[in-house]
Amino acid sequence: MAVDVQAETARWLATMSPEELERAVSYTQGSHWLILWGFVVSVVVGWLIIRMGLLTGVRDRLNRSRSRPNLTVAAIAVVYAVLTWLLSLPWAWWSGWRRETEYGLTSQPVGGWLAEGAMSAAISTLLSAVLLIGIYALIRRAGRLWWAWAGGLTAAFIALMLLAAPIFIEPLFNTYTPAPDGPVRDAVVELAERTGTPSDKIYIYDGSRQSDRYTANVSGLFGTARVAMSDVMFQQGADLAEVRGVVGHEMGHYVHMHALWMTAIMGVLAMSAFWLADRLYPVARRLLGANRVGGIEDPAGLPVLGVVLSFLAVLATPVFNTMIRTIETDADRFSLEHANEPDGLAAALIKTAEYRAPSPSPIEEFFFYDHPSVENRIRMAMEWKAEHPPER
Repeated sequence: MAVDVQAETARWLATMSPEELERAVSYTQGSHWLILWGFVVSVVVGWLIIRMGLLTGVRDRLNRSRSRPNLTVAAIAVVYAVLTWLLSLPWAWWSGWRRETEYGLTSQPVGGWLAEGAMSAAISTLLSAVLLIGIYALIRRAGRLWWAWAGGLTAAFIALMLLAAPIFIEPLFNTYTPAPDGPVRDAVVELAERTGTPSDKIYIYDGSRQSDRYTANVSGLFGTARVAMSDVMFQQGADLAEVRGVVGHEMGHYVHMHALWMTAIMGVLAMSAFWLADRLYPVARRLLGANRVGGIEDPAGLPVLGVVLSFLAVLATPVFNTMIRTIETDADRFSLEHANEPDGLAAALIKTAEYRAPSPSPIEEFFFYDHPSVENRIRMAMEWKAEHPPER
């Protein structure tokens, strides 16, 4: 029997009730506004830190007797990160916990959210201090081309973090266990062997600890790469077809080395951002009233640099999103080609629509969606189904 692509797509979308759809649209469109308000918060926080004068005080104290550039950068980076986290905490609480709770997307107690946020901030502070030491050293020594070297350093840092995250960072927040023996593991191992994915790198983790979102991911590089499915998938009744469809998608990321492609592109974007920051920094310093801060080589100007980079990140939102949508489409295609579970993939996708409204306008999708819309992804799956009818 021929498959009516439009009818099948509509059938899957109709599995959401009007109330669920309205809630998803409200959440998704509200998330778009978070981009703007998050930038406003970053400007206010940067301005407050400049007004406090703590960073210039740290700079002057450490360099009173002799120049200590690396120590100064490290100390200022730590103070800046701690102040930023504390001053941003009310916004982070509302946008990252309260709002998620109101929409039923997390059941994590606020104490657990706060503890994990503090641990994440501590890790981020340490890592950012290391990266900033390198970037400011390049600003001092690489001359007018510091932005190119800094972009390369950023790409190398991202690659290192991708390599290390599954071993050193992710286990701090969740417990990862190999998929247990049974039909699910057998189906995943069979798919892994056919796609060239390590069959011992398939995990289930307690994602419900932080979020009630139906999700899976691939993380790591080379020998540390692994596919991980949140336990929420199984709490929401994922069957073998769904598992194969979802895991096939994640294997697509692994086989096509999307993480490396992303890292390379991020390096180019970082170069562009640093080049623009070099030119916008004096303007931002004047607008923020940072009179005691020197040029871009002055680490006490980190709040100014942070505001500039936040501004550029907002402008680059469509670029980031287009890049991610492209690889997500490729991973969907890989899943369809190798797992051949169009209905399983559609069933999984419709469960993600609670936090990603399924049918945005093309303009909304272009500017704000970091994945293809659920409607477009299901349509692609149904087109595959129509072109590849099951053998009798």
